[in-house]
Amino acid sequence: MPLLSAPPTLPLWLNGQTVASQGPSLANHSPIDGTLINHLPQATVAEVDAAVQAAQAAYPLWRSTPAPQRAEVLYALADLLKRDKTNLAHTLSWEMGKSWDEAGGDVQEAIDMALYMAGEGRRLLGHTTPSELPHKWTLTQRGPVGVCALITPWNFPIAVPSWKLLPALMAGNSVVWKPSEQAPLVAHHLMRLLQEAGLPEGVVNLVHGAASTGQALIQHPQVRLVSFTGSSATGAQVASTCGAQLKRCVLELGGNNACVVLEDADLDLAATGLVWGAFATSGQRCTATRRVYVHHRVREAFTHKLLAATAALTVGNPQQAGNVVGPLISPAALQQATQWVATAQAQGAHVLCGGQVANAVAGGHYFAPTWLAVPVNAAQAPYLQEECFAPIASVIGIASWQEGLALANATRYGLSAAVYTANLGLALRMTEGFEAGLAYINAPNVGAEVHLPFGGVKASGNGWREAGLAGLDAFCEWKTVAIDYSNTLQRAQMES
Repeated sequence: MPLLSAPPTLPLWLNGQTVASQGPSLANHSPIDGTLINHLPQATVAEVDAAVQAAQAAYPLWRSTPAPQRAEVLYALADLLKRDKTNLAHTLSWEMGKSWDEAGGDVQEAIDMALYMAGEGRRLLGHTTPSELPHKWTLTQRGPVGVCALITPWNFPIAVPSWKLLPALMAGNSVVWKPSEQAPLVAHHLMRLLQEAGLPEGVVNLVHGAASTGQALIQHPQVRLVSFTGSSATGAQVASTCGAQLKRCVLELGGNNACVVLEDADLDLAATGLVWGAFATSGQRCTATRRVYVHHRVREAFTHKLLAATAALTVGNPQQAGNVVGPLISPAALQQATQWVATAQAQGAHVLCGGQVANAVAGGHYFAPTWLAVPVNAAQAPYLQEECFAPIASVIGIASWQEGLALANATRYGLSAAVYTANLGLALRMTEGFEAGLAYINAPNVGAEVHLPFGGVKASGNGWREAGLAGLDAFCEWKTVAIDYSNTLQRAQMES
């Protein structure tokens, strides 16, 4: 059970205070064994408005706080996250089913992001550039956007929020945050740590709820930026709402990620890497490996190694040592995984291993790690074009690297792509050709680092990136400043 205590019904956080919501409540169950963890409210429209008003009121003071002082709050938060890392990881694992090692990595990513963004407090770099006119200086400055709405997913309940929340704060914005209703408990504790770190009241406000709460937040006229992580279908709706109000929209969406294994690849390395890429977090990652294109000459040998590496995985309670594959998030997710396999089989795929519910823990939602073999005549089956959020991946034969590249790009998504080969020049040609925001050579499709931009192209995003300096840019406005000390009217681009 969670090591960090919380009220039986989680409160909202408004203007630095915990507040009991007047909205209806939802039950929060552990996917490990179905145990009731707590209840959470669905914040009302009035409560969402109160959160936005609190953020708006806190914005001028936080914006005017010097960036190095804002950074001190983030440094303090990093220390607190280090202090509570074990308890947070235990709670996170219990709430959403991530293995113990992965849960610790989730918290570590928030620590790393806090330190990284705090370091920007003494930079927040702009540019200076020569003017085309004499006795004139030109420069640029970064400034905040305003009140930011953050809507985050359950699969990385502290890492992904840190990608959004910490750069938003570093840039001087105020925030209203709605975490997933399937992982609200860690958000409650992160709010507690932000308060302990010295964040002024109202700078970050927390509202709980499902889609209706998120919609009220997105539609609020005083919200100037929406940062959303979730499905491409929902992302399109968010973008439409934001577009109608001319507010900034930062989208990190789904993926249907491919890896190409060429005939000269280290097959042992590839098999080990792709088992991790496909089945980490039980396949519930937007970057998870879904499609593996293998050269015909090595397909049989590679598939043998792949199945052997998969057979070594243990499915079960992720809080018990040795269990690598935990549960899916909900009964609905389990049903979708079962249907996915049935659909794949109807479209020509064959089950190599798994393909069914795993009765690992009573009351839990476990699905066996699954590899599907796809014959040549089904290499473009419709099911291969879509995202599957489960431990299911497919192996498809190819005759050349060109075919592998073409098939890897043959989806509306463009988040992550990978290639295994000993030929560096060919690997670089592949990464140039991948239609993806992330490209890996001799490594699986997963493995984001906080100092590098994260995000996708096509249906996987809308051009903005999270993490790294690009992630900071998403929460900044650029201002151009011109200082003319010529004591005369100078007209740019004019002949006289």
